[in-house]
Amino acid sequence: MANSAQARKRARQNVKRRQLKASQRSMVRTFIKHVIKAVENKNYEAATEAYKKAVPVIDRIADKGVIHKNKAARHKSRLNKAIKALKTA
Repeated sequence: MANSAQARKRARQNVKRRQLKASQRSMVRTFIKHVIKAVENKNYEAATEAYKKAVPVIDRIADKGVIHKNKAARHKSRLNKAIKALKTA
């Protein structure tokens, strides 16, 4: 347990930040799942719309440091690749 006032405050801040970041990570996963579901249903239009909505969310969360920028780029790349494969199929 934190003994100094400074350590107690840091512990409180860490709890708040952990809860906020957990919520933000969950939101990103939900947007990614919407794209994946549209791709699995072979619905190109829905997949592109979901992708357009997901990209700004992924970028924003990466800018805030919730996920690493390379992880964000990897997600966007793989989702876009799946959508392009759906279009050619």
